[in-house]
Amino acid sequence: MARNIGLNVPLPERECSDVNCPFHGTLPVHGQVITGKVVSNRMNGTVVVGRDYLHFVQKYNRYEKRSSKYHAHLPGCIDVQIGDTVKIAECRPLSKTTNFVVVEVV
Repeated sequence: MARNIGLNVPLPERECSDVNCPFHGTLPVHGQVITGKVVSNRMNGTVVVGRDYLHFVQKYNRYEKRSSKYHAHLPGCIDVQIGDTVKIAECRPLSKTTNFVVVEVV
C-alpha cells in the first residue's frame, strides 16, 4: 500500500520493496521540488537529472543560460528512460552526491 507523501503527485501503479522509496518505504521528502530531464540512468538505482535555467546579469542587463545536474535516487516502482521529464523532491542525503528522489514522470 502506497502512502501519501504530501505532494500533488500520482501514486505509482507498481509496488516495490525499496526502503528509500517515498511511497512504499520510510524516506521522508521535504524542501525543493525540481523538474528536469533525465540525462543518464547508467548508475544502479540513481539517475542524473539536468536542468537549464536563465540567470540575470545585472551589469549587462541580460540573461545568461546556465545548467545544473542533480543526482536522484530512482525507486523500483518508477520506470524512466533517458530524455524523460521527471519531478524530483529533496530528501535526506542518501549518498555523497544523492540528495533527491524521483517522485513522478511528467
